[in-house]
Amino acid sequence: MADIIRLLPDHVANQIAAGEVVQRPSSVVKELMENAIDAGATEIQLIIKDGGKTLIQVVDNGKGMSGTDARLSFERHATSKIQKAEDLFNLHTKGFRGEALASIAAIAHVEMLTKTEDDDIGTKIKIEGSKIVTQEVVVAPKGTSMLVKNLFFNIPARRNFLKSDQVEYRHIADEFHRISLAHPQVAFNFYNNGSDVFQLPANDFRKRIVHIFGRKTDEKLVPVEEETQVVKISGYIQKPEFAKKSRGEQFFFANNRFIKSPYLHHAILGAFEGVIRPGTHPGYFLNLEVDPATIDINIHPTKTEVKFDDEHTLYAMLKSTVKHSLGQFNVVPALDFEQDQNLDTPYSYKNKAVGIPQVVVDSSFNPFETTQPPKGNSGGSYSKPKVDGWESLYSGLETSSDTNASHLEFESEVVNSSIFDGKKEAVDHTTTTFQLRKKYIITTIKSGMVVINQSRAHQRVLYENFLKNITIKEAVSQQLLFPLTLSFSPSEIHILKEIKENLCTVGFVFGELTEEGVEIKGVPVLVAESEVQMIMEQLISDFQQEVPGDSFSQSDMLAKTLAKTLSVKTGESLDEFSQVKLVNDLFACKETTLSPFNKKVYITITENDIERKFI
Repeated sequence: MADIIRLLPDHVANQIAAGEVVQRPSSVVKELMENAIDAGATEIQLIIKDGGKTLIQVVDNGKGMSGTDARLSFERHATSKIQKAEDLFNLHTKGFRGEALASIAAIAHVEMLTKTEDDDIGTKIKIEGSKIVTQEVVVAPKGTSMLVKNLFFNIPARRNFLKSDQVEYRHIADEFHRISLAHPQVAFNFYNNGSDVFQLPANDFRKRIVHIFGRKTDEKLVPVEEETQVVKISGYIQKPEFAKKSRGEQFFFANNRFIKSPYLHHAILGAFEGVIRPGTHPGYFLNLEVDPATIDINIHPTKTEVKFDDEHTLYAMLKSTVKHSLGQFNVVPALDFEQDQNLDTPYSYKNKAVGIPQVVVDSSFNPFETTQPPKGNSGGSYSKPKVDGWESLYSGLETSSDTNASHLEFESEVVNSSIFDGKKEAVDHTTTTFQLRKKYIITTIKSGMVVINQSRAHQRVLYENFLKNITIKEAVSQQLLFPLTLSFSPSEIHILKEIKENLCTVGFVFGELTEEGVEIKGVPVLVAESEVQMIMEQLISDFQQEVPGDSFSQSDMLAKTLAKTLSVKTGESLDEFSQVKLVNDLFACKETTLSPFNKKVYITITENDIERKFI
């Protein structure tokens, strides 16, 4: 029998490794920026085009590499960070990934320009699909410039799986936020399609947070500080009143590395329990410094999930530290130097007793009696108009008003008798509806009854209405007397700019849209002014999690989010008219059986089903 096992060629092995290392352009950004930080760079530039598909360039002023090192860096399992196996468990750098540059070079056009401080000239290497095209000696500044073009040019199937430029840009921005927050002592510049996105000077942690998420963030932050033998905790949490529907501003850093830890996140939620509204999430920016020997960062390919030796102790310390900070931040009085002194109590009233206000009424005052003429009226006497028998004006009113409104009739929509086809039957509106447990609406049909989930039914009605408004662009808007100004982070503003056009078709009217906030002058008819902030946060949260690409997906998600936010909730009591209206509107929809989120809206119980229960 012939041998069937063979070694793969290097270029094929590199492409397979690329599938693990490079999921999307943001993976390349992460690898290159972390390499720049490990090289000791104090200034790093990130330049991208078309969501990273066309160009990703990272320029740093770090150590640089010699010509030999530059060539070896593209070999598999070549590194300067690991000397022996034990080093894998005592990492002080961003960690070792042997396939990183080799994998990137296997699926893109890569150009490296590098020079060390001691060398007079630098090295330039061009690689296309793992093949070194040129290596030459050039004049270059100290540091390294990595330029990656045409990602997945030789793997069309992988390139087709990439999302739109906006979605890929959003993922790159997330990676940029994580790395720049973990290293506030490094200056970062971020350029997208030739425009300046971020200019972050080297600064402390708090100012780095404010530079990324906007000036309004500064007033939300509460410092957290604790040091023990196990862990040193530092950073900031956001005040409870600023908790959001989305989970956007939640960052854990372990030894200057961004990590994801549902277990530690649960500790934060436990500390905030009882001080934030249900369904909202607190924001936090926390640094954890532990002994590198007590943390394993290699349990996940992206190194964002880690394993701590003593997680239970870490959990308890984190929870108690955050609780302590929450208890302290309101105790210290705030000095307001802009307070108007005219509103302060004068010193002469300092020890004066407070008197209870009294209401003085002149019981003898009669507005219809003759009074003295006003000043300036020199001719004759003056009398106020006197009405004879004025007491009788109000007689009989208590008997003439009919408080019984049972004779009033409400005009309802005409119900199409062919709503149900085949086995489905029209709702019988000769009988009244009934609300069960403030959750279900029960009404009768010819063969039995229908039990409708009121929240899902209303979601379906609103969803189709919003989708129709977006399509025909004829939504009705109500103008606000005083425009609302809402503050958001630059990344959230970027999302709002993407969906602004669709929001306008629903009924929102926008004013000025800056990098730190948005002005809203009008809202849809169904939206209350007090709900605008919540709706915008929910929209941003959904778009961050679902990241739709094309315009149809955006319109669909926008309609779903608005329907979910504005629909009648479980526990709300509906009067009989509202119940009948909701039933009519539901069965006038194109799709009646499922909600926008593919959940059953109603069930039918036939008379035979009821009779079987009595057998």
